[in-house]
Amino acid sequence: MVVAEENRNQLRVDAQGRRVPSGGYAGHGLESVTPEILERFPVKALDAKVSRALSLLQDVRSPGSLHMANDGASMTFTWAVTGSPQAWRLDRAATAPRQLTGGEDRTSVVAESPDGAQLVLARDRRGEENPGLYTQPKSGGPLTVIFHEPGIQARFEGFTPDGKGLYYSANDKKKDSYAVYRFDLASRTRETVFDEDGLWSFADVRDDGAVLLVKSTGSLSREIYLLDPTTKAKTPLLGVGEKEEYNVAFAPAKGTLFVHTNAKSDKRRVYTWKDGVYTQVTPESLGDLDGFVIDHAKKRLLVMENAQGAGRVHAFDAASLKPLALPKLPEGDTYSWGHPSRDGRFAPLAVDDGQHPLRLFVVDFQEKKVAEWMTPSMPELDPARFVRATLETYPAADGTAIPAFVRVPPACANIACPVIVQFHGGPEGQARPGFSPGAQAFMEAGFVLVEPNVRGSDGYGKAWLSADDGPKRLNVVGDIRDAGVWARKRFAKNGVEPKVGVYGGSYGGYSTLMAMTMFAGTYDVGVDVVGISNLVTFLENTAPYRRALRISEYGDPEKDRAALVELSPTTHIAKAKAPLLVLQGATDPRVPVGEAVQIHEAFAGRGIPSELMIFPDEGHGAQKKENRVKMLGHALAFFQKHLK
Repeated sequence: MVVAEENRNQLRVDAQGRRVPSGGYAGHGLESVTPEILERFPVKALDAKVSRALSLLQDVRSPGSLHMANDGASMTFTWAVTGSPQAWRLDRAATAPRQLTGGEDRTSVVAESPDGAQLVLARDRRGEENPGLYTQPKSGGPLTVIFHEPGIQARFEGFTPDGKGLYYSANDKKKDSYAVYRFDLASRTRETVFDEDGLWSFADVRDDGAVLLVKSTGSLSREIYLLDPTTKAKTPLLGVGEKEEYNVAFAPAKGTLFVHTNAKSDKRRVYTWKDGVYTQVTPESLGDLDGFVIDHAKKRLLVMENAQGAGRVHAFDAASLKPLALPKLPEGDTYSWGHPSRDGRFAPLAVDDGQHPLRLFVVDFQEKKVAEWMTPSMPELDPARFVRATLETYPAADGTAIPAFVRVPPACANIACPVIVQFHGGPEGQARPGFSPGAQAFMEAGFVLVEPNVRGSDGYGKAWLSADDGPKRLNVVGDIRDAGVWARKRFAKNGVEPKVGVYGGSYGGYSTLMAMTMFAGTYDVGVDVVGISNLVTFLENTAPYRRALRISEYGDPEKDRAALVELSPTTHIAKAKAPLLVLQGATDPRVPVGEAVQIHEAFAGRGIPSELMIFPDEGHGAQKKENRVKMLGHALAFFQKHLK
């Protein structure tokens, strides 16, 4: 199923009457794959003992998307402890959380209404990434739909100043554009607020009705406008024509914004901006900044720092911009803020110590106190067995030091255990330390785990982040090879070098496939989860709303075609020699299922051991517990078969 370059623009009609590239595939999602393909590549059952052990690990899930109630008396969050992500509410410190939503469809808390009476929830189906929006009484009960249509994404954009309505965006007019709507909560009617072509969203809504309007122009780049929702007039403020990263919110003083950007520095900083003048708020001593959150009353600016992968938190008075002293925080390796109460007094804080799921705390800025609200349980598991990550570096071929987080099982201290090099997704992602049941599964199975942050990863500054943009990836893709070369030497014991496998999902899956083809011989086996096998066919078939954003990262299919071809695993298939397992969701809108089928057939066509399993009810990875267990279980089994 490899697409020959000379035939790539020639179309043929397949068995379903679809026009597809000769030798290639067309489209994404469940409709792009035939029932015959699904029957041919089913998901196999796991050994019952393995399944049970991994199920215990998957029972331990950390909560996320923390939202503090207006009165500070409760917190809502998203938690997958029951098998799939659902909405939960915690009414006060040290009480049991209450589950608000159920079923198998991923459901997330996105906001609480200004009066505290309702929640806004996002719900997806089968991992399609076409979520709809719903409201639910905060006390619980049935969900009421705001908007949910097949094949359409809906995203919450904020409440109207009077709290009687909300804004949401959807790509229901054009698949590659988002229109913004105002929805009245009482009448359940909507009206169009803004519908110019483009990937539009709201960053903030001021009490006088003014809106910070955002146009995404690339994977990270944004343009910022001031929008009057009544007249629909927009005034350019930041980033127009720049291709730079900007995240913004209204500051207390009218005409002033808080701006999180790396446009003025290699590292992301937080500034105030007024009439084109920037004033830096955060100290230069801080590392790259992940972002900020601010309460509706504009009292406190809460900043999150990325300190070589670990998370640090800071707070500033939003009016004076002076740093605020935090109460003594609980011990942990990394910290992150949630969404504060509307008046800014209370802020949820998640703490990760590397050996337990996230512990939830609430910081009371008025009383200068921090209180623990929830410590998730670890049924039948010993937290002392969880291996914490340590930071190391390995040398790239050009001498650049590449950071990597390493976990070594205690049993491997004096013997050459097999090594798994796991590449993160993104590409703008970042491997980070902290509690990880998935990583622990590799520890229990006797593998050393290495998680590199190759050039192009987030968290190390703008130059590092942009080092792999477009054709520049040709200069740094060798970081994938160099990780394997280093791991084989680094973890040798008594003159014995270990076998080394490669593993990753999404862009990490692409990295895995490059490791197995372009850099064949470096790794002994690979497991690819929803990875890209050909950058050209990927860009042609990924969801339209993603295509423009991905082109800014990978390159233009016309202008940069030669580089895209050279950087495609299918181009280097003749070098492949080691076994490969491919795990893929059929409904994936990001990396189409055709990417998995074509790389599997290319390997199998050369007589190389290759397995493909397609999950018919999953998209870009697995959301359901049963499928998470199967994905991880089959990856471990494949590594055990070929590395031990």
